[in-house]
Amino acid sequence: MVESNLKFTDLVRVFVYGTLKPGEANYKRYCAGKVVDVKTAIVQGKLFALPMGYPAMTLGNSQVYGYLLSFSNPKILNELDVLEDYQPNRQTPENLYNRQIIEVYEPQSLSYSWAWVYLMTLEQVEQLGGLLQPSGWWSGCGLTLEYSFEL
Repeated sequence: MVESNLKFTDLVRVFVYGTLKPGEANYKRYCAGKVVDVKTAIVQGKLFALPMGYPAMTLGNSQVYGYLLSFSNPKILNELDVLEDYQPNRQTPENLYNRQIIEVYEPQSLSYSWAWVYLMTLEQVEQLGGLLQPSGWWSGCGLTLEYSFEL
């Protein structure tokens, strides 16, 4: 067995609920080969489907289902920031998504950790014509919540 020098605390964790999930459109380009751990996860928020073919999440008190991706290279955030049209030096309304830390739960163990997530404001979601997804699940490729949580 090869011993790893990677410390658990060195990992960058990102909660994904849309096109960056395994099996979705942007996973292969941005995450494949870079992810060191994938876990099913749940966060508190509200999930919306946007007419452009991808979702948005806002703060809220419903459950949103997705994945907790762990990366060993912190530069992944720079790549994801470009995809999500987020620049930390811009004001919140000037970004399409805003990156922040959120509490993430693993459904099997009920343990939690903290991870980055890309959120939209409710005003942006409304302007873009977002439709609430009461199930807390979004898929652009037809994966169901039950199937995905068995991956």
